[in-house]
Amino acid sequence: MPSNNVQKFREALMMSKVELARKAGISTLTIDRVEAGRPCRLDTKRKILLALSLRITDKDQVFGSVARTAHAERAPNDLPDF
Repeated sequence: MPSNNVQKFREALMMSKVELARKAGISTLTIDRVEAGRPCRLDTKRKILLALSLRITDKDQVFGSVARTAHAERAPNDLPDF
């Protein structure tokens, strides 16, 4: 199950995976992986956002909140000591 909205944004623009990959300067395989919810580098996310004509500040709408995801994956005993 995808953990991001890349496919929804791409399809709303009526853009193919090939076109998004070309505009972003990354491979179609990377687009497949990202849309499947696999992790990717921050630079890849930036390239995808710009290729979708979005701002970097729109990242949480497309990729979800990193802080919320990281917190949800932690067990209560894994919290750091401050």
